[in-house]
Amino acid sequence: MRVLDKSSGLADLEKLGLSGRNYEILTRKIMEPYGIILITGPTGSGKSTTLYGFLNILNKEERNIVTLEDPVEYFLDGINQSQVKPEIGYTFASGLRSILRQDPNVIMVGEIRDSETAELAIHAALTGHLVFSTLHTNDAIGSIPRLIDMGIEPFLLSSSIQAVAAQRLVRRICEHCREKTVFSEKIIANIREFLVHVPKEEVARYRVDLEKPLTFFSGRGCSECNNSGYKGRVAVHEVLEVTDALRSVISEKSGNETEVKRIAKEQGMTTMKQDGLLKALRGDTTLAEVERVTEGATLVDEE
Repeated sequence: MRVLDKSSGLADLEKLGLSGRNYEILTRKIMEPYGIILITGPTGSGKSTTLYGFLNILNKEERNIVTLEDPVEYFLDGINQSQVKPEIGYTFASGLRSILRQDPNVIMVGEIRDSETAELAIHAALTGHLVFSTLHTNDAIGSIPRLIDMGIEPFLLSSSIQAVAAQRLVRRICEHCREKTVFSEKIIANIREFLVHVPKEEVARYRVDLEKPLTFFSGRGCSECNNSGYKGRVAVHEVLEVTDALRSVISEKSGNETEVKRIAKEQGMTTMKQDGLLKALRGDTTLAEVERVTEGATLVDEE
């Protein structure tokens, strides 16, 4: 069951958890006149809410924005929203065909579920539309080979894709009962190892100083958070920017995952784990929450 708090309205991207380089790339890419931007992650990881955050920024009178959703989760003034109904033949693919006849500037397709929808979304991005959509993959890098497996020609994908972001939701520490948590030297060393390749200027954007002793937090539990220690949620991200070097890998090497990883490392991509650890150091969430949703163990103490 999904329970959405519609009374609170749509939060801005920073409140949703976008920080540093990830925030800078996505806010720049959504201003492009055409191309496709993908958000990936499992069901319930906040992908739609992030897309609504993009639409909120772009929702100006001069733009014709059309969405195709299943279901429509938030209603936005000034945007043409429609809900798919497979039982009457109104699917993502058929709906997208209809939408393209309305000459929109921005299209949001709730989810790319099949090769037909993928193909139509890519063609829409190639013909002067800005397309936002979601995909079920474990990380940002995996979305490139996934789309090629769905039958998208590598040269079409390389020409249309602008950025891919992967995200997960972690619980936010309750501000009323937050307190410092002590970890062993071994665990602190594990964490430093995960963060060693994050550029200093990127760490500074999170208002974290790795030169000082690392401090983590947790919620003690109080009446404000029903003694859980958590209140609300925040997203952890990784964003793969599609640069000229990456376009070459997609078109010439069919999006070879090893090559895509190499380019991502060269461009200084902050992984979801690193983003989560920096948010834990900032006091947004706990180390246990980051561990729960990301790859690689930091809480292993082998002493």
